[in-house]
Amino acid sequence: MNNSASSSGSGTTRTFEFGRTHVVRPKGNHQATIVWLHGLGDKGSSWSQLLETLPLQNIKWICPTAPTRPVAIFGGHPCTAWFDVADLSGDGPDDLEGLDASAAHVANLLSTEPANIKLGIGGFSMGAAIALYSATCHILGKYGNGNLYPVNLSAVVGLSGWLPCSRTLRNKMEGSIQAVRRAASLPILMCHGLADDVVAYKHGERSAHALNSVGFRNLTFQTYNGLGHYTIPEETDGVCNWLTASLGLQGSRS
Repeated sequence: MNNSASSSGSGTTRTFEFGRTHVVRPKGNHQATIVWLHGLGDKGSSWSQLLETLPLQNIKWICPTAPTRPVAIFGGHPCTAWFDVADLSGDGPDDLEGLDASAAHVANLLSTEPANIKLGIGGFSMGAAIALYSATCHILGKYGNGNLYPVNLSAVVGLSGWLPCSRTLRNKMEGSIQAVRRAASLPILMCHGLADDVVAYKHGERSAHALNSVGFRNLTFQTYNGLGHYTIPEETDGVCNWLTASLGLQGSRS
């Protein structure tokens, strides 16, 4: 399934061609749908294969593939990336156009799910950055470009990632009681390894503090000793337990 999303900024519109989307169907009663986003240079199929093995019976997983685009951190060399990035920390300039296009692509994938299904977004590394950015779009009710954010999120997971646009989040939330209320009730799980040599642990920790300080009260930040920039069974077990509890999944574990 190929999709494209347009993003408008300063009078120009760029179209991003998204790669193939892989779907893991629920083995039991469908209670939740989660879009799971891969990291820089990866593709949806590598995560769909892992998610297929998880003991969660009631979740449908949607694993899209990012557009192939020039990436500043690689000197402009093209690879799959949800947005352009100069460094994996949130310290560089934010590619708002790319962020909004990917967040909109994810929201569109969720928008066709049945009304009684709980919706979530998760991801690894740069995918986690889009998941966390989507969380801020959800609670503000709009993307960075001002367009309305169309879906209601029930859970967000970010592994080995960071929060884009953290510097402007507080200003955007000030004066919006509704945004603060939404932030307080949205469950977020962030996990980071102390030995991560790609997205340093301090960047994940700082992002968690940034979210917490503006009102994301239902945020869990889980640290893993010795974990680098990858995932391990202990971490995925933790994610499964957290999702089961946060989404109220019935009879979910096998």
